[in-house]
Order: sequence, then C-alpha cells, then structure tokens
Amino acid sequence: MSTSERFDCHYCKDSLLGKKYIMKEDTQYCTKCYENLFANCCEGCSSPIGCNCKDLSYKDRHWHEQCFKCAKCSRSLVEKAFAAKDDLLLCTECYAHDYSSKCTTCKKTVMPGSRKMEYKGNSWHETCFLCHRCQQPIGTKSFIPKDTGYFCVPCFEKQFAYQCCACKKAITTGGVTYQDKPWHRDCFLCIGCRKQLSGQRFTSRENYPYCLECFSNLYAKKCVGCTKPITSLAGAKYISFEERQWHSECFTCVQCAMSLVGRGFLTQRDNILCTDCGREK
Repeated sequence: MSTSERFDCHYCKDSLLGKKYIMKEDTQYCTKCYENLFANCCEGCSSPIGCNCKDLSYKDRHWHEQCFKCAKCSRSLVEKAFAAKDDLLLCTECYAHDYSSKCTTCKKTVMPGSRKMEYKGNSWHETCFLCHRCQQPIGTKSFIPKDTGYFCVPCFEKQFAYQCCACKKAITTGGVTYQDKPWHRDCFLCIGCRKQLSGQRFTSRENYPYCLECFSNLYAKKCVGCTKPITSLAGAKYISFEERQWHSECFTCVQCAMSLVGRGFLTQRDNILCTDCGREK
C-alpha cells in the first residue's frame, strides 16, 4: 500500500483502516490515543471518560453518567434537578434538608427553585406571605410592616393611615397638621387664592387658613396715605389716630411731606400737617 493510501492515527501512526477512529480539528486519532490526549477526567472516579461513555458536564467539570450522583445520598442526578454547595452536587431533597431556609409562617422547607419572599432575614413561601388584614398573598406588591405583621398598602391605609380632612384620602407620606387635623401638603391651601400654604407663613380667621396677601387684602386696615393694607404679620409698623391708620413711612405732612413719626402735628379736616405748615394755614 502506498503512503498516499495510508490512513493512520495522527499520534501513534497505527493504521486506522477498518478500525474505529475519532476526528478532532480535521485530524484522525485512534480511540486509545484520543482518550489519552483529550478525554475529560471524571470528578467522581478520577478515570478518563472514554469515547464509549456519555460525558456529563457542569461548570467545566465532567462525570461519567454512572458517577453523576448526589454527594450525600448517592442517588443519580441524571436528568434531575440538583443544587451545588461548596463544589458538591446534591439532590434537591438533600440540599433542602441541610441548607434551605424554613418558611416563617408554615415552618416547612422552602425548596430550591421555588418562589419565595425574603425580608430582614426571614423567608416565606410565596403563598404563605399574607397581608395581616385581608389574608391575601402579597406577592411582589408593596407592603408595610407594622408591629409583628405585614400589610398590603390598601389595608394599611384603611387601618392605620391618617385621613386628610380636605380630600378624605389616606396620608401615606409627609402631611401637615393644622388645628389638630391632618392634611396632605397639596390639600393645605389658602381659602382665598387656593395657593399651597405648606412651608409658607400664613394666618387664620374663623378657623380658615389664609396666605398673608389674601388676609391683608380681605381683613387688614388700609393705610390712609397709600391705601395699601397694613399688616403686622409682615413686621410692618403703623400709626393710628382717630380710627385711621398709616404705615410709618406714609405718616407725613400732606403739604411738605416731612415725616410726622414722633413729632407733633395738626389736623385740618381729614389732612394732617406738621406744626410749621399748620401755622401758615
């Protein structure tokens, strides 16, 4: 047989004619050489996984089919669910018994792969994590802890949250207290202009809240000089004389405009004059 007609193992050069061989990267090998060169080593028995064996792998580790077993009870894991712990493979029953958390409500094991709820180091089966009030599963919805129970948001609002005295809805965050009554910040408004009063200076009249501007326009005395409201709420000083009021800066002689604050003055009909202008009259 000529050299061109030979079909040999690439490694040991034995003829492969009529024999079983394995191709790797377009190169042929006899089964013995292939196993010695390329076969994976079994994690279970430390022997090569031959060409005639099924190679089971998990995270770059390999096993013979008969060696792929639970490290604790030795039951086969082939085509079964399993879990890994510290490089050991365990069936779900052994893993759950040794490592899985227990449900806080029913005290049973929360099996690996099952849906569960966790909160502050406690675990629950999804069907065991219930609202303390309505007893419905909370699932992935928002909840609020209260004392030793857990409440879905609608139940918490019904049982514990303050009700806004304006809109009658629950106050879940923030809020304002006025005259011992709770309000949403967005509901605490000036009775006059409906401007939000939260964080602003305000006053009241007959138990109704007013912003300073509305209160001044509606109830404050008007300055005789400029006709604008006089309000002490903003720290303004004023002069009062014969049931008439002036801002301090407006209390001036009607003729020469000299300030009359702290000075003597004269009256002429509804006008006020400094003593010099008054004598000239």
